[in-house]
Amino acid sequence: MNIFQRNLYILGGIVGSFAIASLFLNSLVPAKAINTELLNTEPKATQTSTAAIPNINQKGTMTAVFAGGCFWGTEAVFEHLKGVSNVVSGYSGGSAATANYETVGSGRTGHAESIRITYDPSQISYEKLLEIYFYVAHDPTQLNRQGPDRGTQYRSAIFFANGEQQKIAAAYIERLNQTKSFSKPVVTQLVPLEHFYVAEDYHQDFIVRNPTYPYVVAHDLPKLAQLKKQFPEIYKE
Repeated sequence: MNIFQRNLYILGGIVGSFAIASLFLNSLVPAKAINTELLNTEPKATQTSTAAIPNINQKGTMTAVFAGGCFWGTEAVFEHLKGVSNVVSGYSGGSAATANYETVGSGRTGHAESIRITYDPSQISYEKLLEIYFYVAHDPTQLNRQGPDRGTQYRSAIFFANGEQQKIAAAYIERLNQTKSFSKPVVTQLVPLEHFYVAEDYHQDFIVRNPTYPYVVAHDLPKLAQLKKQFPEIYKE
């Protein structure tokens, strides 16, 4: 669902309560509202190809790209992990020409709302990132949707940067299905990372800047609470 549909979803649940409606209006970020003038001045998404994302950079950090529903929530989950130094919201799976929020929201671009995670493998492994991804960040059994958000842009997908990531992720998914870790089969796609396009500025650190936004309160803050409770040893404030 696009931002207009998200706002309707939240607003429908608070009709009749002026106090909550006031909170809703106050928590809106202007750039996220359907405002043609603002949309026309949004910064363009920038392209980052696999060539620009080496498996290990000069500082010894590594990167992983995951998609699992609205990137506001997935970004926030991984930002709270020890060993993770940076998380960026963006788009993967489509072309540069369509790598913007409104176009991706059509569900016809091939893009998925994604996050690029920069982490130190000496502090947290790729396997641990996968564990958080599957058990906290999203529901990997939902096909082309996450909660109230529907469309291929909200699909579950792992964009692997190299053969090692592909092998580890494939084995992890196979193990989840074999052990029936979930009541339904895992539908996560495993595809090569061709490009990662950084999303508009107003999407970055959205939950940090808008912790009372109704969609965030309803769907994303519970994930952070679950992360802190289930993985206290690697949780950071």
